Amino acid sequence: MPRHGPDANEGAAAGPGRTPPGETERIAADEAALTTAAPRRSSPSVPGPRTADAVAAAVRSEILSGELAPGTPLREEDLSAAHGVSRHTARTALATLTAERLTTAEPYRGVRVSLLDDDALTALQQLRCALETEALRIVRDRGIRPSAVGAALDDLAAAEAAGDWPATIDAHARVHLALVDASGSSRIAEEYRRLDGEMRLLLTHVRPAYAPGALTQEHRAYVEEALREPERVVRAHLEHSTRAIIDGRAGR
Repeated sequence: MPRHGPDANEGAAAGPGRTPPGETERIAADEAALTTAAPRRSSPSVPGPRTADAVAAAVRSEILSGELAPGTPLREEDLSAAHGVSRHTARTALATLTAERLTTAEPYRGVRVSLLDDDALTALQQLRCALETEALRIVRDRGIRPSAVGAALDDLAAAEAAGDWPATIDAHARVHLALVDASGSSRIAEEYRRLDGEMRLLLTHVRPAYAPGALTQEHRAYVEEALREPERVVRAHLEHSTRAIIDGRAGR
């Protein structure tokens, strides 16, 4: 039988799928009560990647300038205090530098600035030689003229003339990368870029062996010769720099 009275009218007014009168107010009141009884806790502040990247960049600059010598310990608490960040952020920055091989994490010793000893130096140069020789062999055999290498050499000359060592390191890296990239081999270029941090650290070690302007002069000749005969020239170039570092360490 049809229903009469207030209940029936309320249901009719609501209709299918509609909120009955007064229901919206009751829901709002319940939500307000829950919010008052149990205020929402704010999520813990998690440092964004930009903060850790900024700390990593600052430490990277100190390493590549020689301000932080090889073997120098890097402690989370010291970085945290020096840069006004949490230890978590400092730890993330150190992990970035370790992935770049600019620092080394050792059990029970913590993190230290990487030291390329003679064996590690030789192994790095051998790997560079294999990658760069093959890249330049492709460039030569296909008759490619690397378009970016000239600008990189000019930047290297300007950086050396200005006595700007960080810019010198960057331009030197771009000279070699321009040669490798010209091969068009994404795999060779990818693997070569993995060595970038160690290569920059290597150049920091080789700095005392070069007079101002000597790197540019050496690399202009290297580019011309390596494009003609990569199998011999790349090996000779890297053996020369390896010997310069080892002799410099020995005081010869």
